[in-house]
Amino acid sequence: MDNITIQGQDFPPGSSGMVRINAGRLPSGNRISIFTYIFRSKNPGPTALILGGMHGDEINGVEIVSRTISDNFFGNLTSGSVIVIPLLNIFGFINYSRDVPDGKDVNRSFPGNMNGSLASRVARMITKKILPLIDFGIDFHTGAKDHWNYPQIRYSPKFLPSKELALKCKYELLVEKSVLSKSFRKIAKDYKKPIIIFEGGEALRLDPFVIDKGLKIIKNLLSSYSMISNVPIQAQKCKIYQKTVWQRAPDSGICSYHRISGEYVKKGELLALIHDPFAQREIKMLATRDAFILGHNNASVVNSGDGMFHLAYEEEIIQYA
Repeated sequence: MDNITIQGQDFPPGSSGMVRINAGRLPSGNRISIFTYIFRSKNPGPTALILGGMHGDEINGVEIVSRTISDNFFGNLTSGSVIVIPLLNIFGFINYSRDVPDGKDVNRSFPGNMNGSLASRVARMITKKILPLIDFGIDFHTGAKDHWNYPQIRYSPKFLPSKELALKCKYELLVEKSVLSKSFRKIAKDYKKPIIIFEGGEALRLDPFVIDKGLKIIKNLLSSYSMISNVPIQAQKCKIYQKTVWQRAPDSGICSYHRISGEYVKKGELLALIHDPFAQREIKMLATRDAFILGHNNASVVNSGDGMFHLAYEEEIIQYA
């Protein structure tokens, strides 16, 4: 087993530690560093990346990854290595924002450029310093502001190692999602390294249910690779959804929700009622198909065309061994 070297610091087998990757400065002059933890077993095995905070306001992901450190998940690795980054986009985090201060999205800036925008520079640091070291990874995300996602794992249907990685999580809900141009998943796929996405909860709001699901998924994944000895908590089967669609608000007004994420709906069932503030009209929002609700809008006041319910359909059921 070779040493893992990050920022000029060597980590031989059996060692652990933390390095700070310089991410620049605030306008005040304060340095910003990306805290990166490394845990290594003495026994050979794969190197996993556990990543949170690609988007600065997605704090469920930050908390999930942070808990793995505070709860000493990786203190007794039986094989392999784990690189843990609880918070990548520090600039967005301190501004309660998805993006960096110039409005650019780190997850649309890969592979990045050290002479490019701030988002591009952050992306380049991960592409150059972390991606070559890993074999696979899981990237933790949440829904956008006022959008709650039922905890789910997303993988690329056209990259078989991505599906295989998702199935190793032994989780009940998987969703096929093609990789987006200039995303972390896209550049990782170009490197032939699978990255899966965990989506759960909404931006700027901690959710114990989501956090618990995320922590169990990490344990299951590492246990599947015999990297930890913890007894995994496994689902008996999973449902893989191959297609998704947003059902949008038919009108503007005040919305009362009758269905939420995690529920199944039949075509024609009532999803929500939208009425104006003056009690002059009321619109029923009915499900356009049989589907599982992956995510829903939590906003009480909506505009015509707003994404209200993220519906998943065309399912495949897989029994876990």
